[in-house]
Amino acid sequence: MRKFDYSFLKDGSVPASLIGLISSIYSLRTLDETRKHKYASIYTKLIKIAKVQSVKGSNAIEGIVTSDERIKAIVNQNSAPLNHDEEEIAGYRDALNIIHTTYENLQFEEKTILDLHRLLLAVSSPENAGRYKTSDNVIIEIKPDGTRNVRFRPTPTSETAPAIEQLILAYTIAVAESGINKLLLIPCVILDFLCIHPFSDGNGRVSRLLTLLLLYKAGFDAAKYISFEEQINKRKGFYYEALRKSSVGWHENNNNYFFFIENFLVTLFYCYQELDKRFLTVNSEKVNKTARIEATVLNSIVPISKREICEILPDISVTTVEYVLGKMVKSGKVRKIGKSSNTKYFRM
Repeated sequence: MRKFDYSFLKDGSVPASLIGLISSIYSLRTLDETRKHKYASIYTKLIKIAKVQSVKGSNAIEGIVTSDERIKAIVNQNSAPLNHDEEEIAGYRDALNIIHTTYENLQFEEKTILDLHRLLLAVSSPENAGRYKTSDNVIIEIKPDGTRNVRFRPTPTSETAPAIEQLILAYTIAVAESGINKLLLIPCVILDFLCIHPFSDGNGRVSRLLTLLLLYKAGFDAAKYISFEEQINKRKGFYYEALRKSSVGWHENNNNYFFFIENFLVTLFYCYQELDKRFLTVNSEKVNKTARIEATVLNSIVPISKREICEILPDISVTTVEYVLGKMVKSGKVRKIGKSSNTKYFRM
């Protein structure tokens, strides 16, 4: 069976680039902590926006989608799910709410993992909810020409429960080690969870819920205000490539975690960086509406739609957003991509 041992994280082999990235994250977290209490109402707005984006992003990674209007209605519990995909979406909402409201009382243990999976699939697949897989599963890769091949064989069914137990014990030992940085430890644990692949369905979504849980417990809560899942979805190709690279040699205890660690740290850095930018755009006490709209568009690293701008700045009318966007396009600050409801705006 695979051995789980994270002691290598304190032996000086961590690349200097990752240490530098961690330092940047700590600096942004310090800045965030200094204003969180002073501007509580702004952070409350950001939580509401991030919840919708987290539920949308985490499910979109798995190809589970519905309209933005339906996502918002389900997350805000203004409507019951209408189909299987929406049941999956509602399940993630319920599990995410548990993380947000009770993470301090939750432990990284088997019960927590199974409870999150149970919430996730309670309505959409009750027969599998909260239960480990009953048959071996494989990760299939579909090539551009349509051919398929097995990319990775997760832990066999017979070894799943013992592997989860060993993973939890290894984390418990490592998290108590003062010489192991939690921002290095968390992605290692999540990678190992994904390689075990303990469930027949929902592994990716549970891994993202566990990521949030471990981050919050470690004192890094940017993902409450800026969706970690959305950041992954925006760069999904890089995420899956890092996962692929770090899983090579996993069964032989010879894999390289640093590809996945780097992707995790970059994603978290983007969350803190985006939180810094989002704070400035939502903070209407100091910045006028036109400047906030312009900052939202110009600070976005991907094309952004009018609807997304309105979600980030809920106190600004659609008419005002349209007017400012029109001026920005005319002045050459941004360009339009797409047509009609698919129109997005991108900085020049």
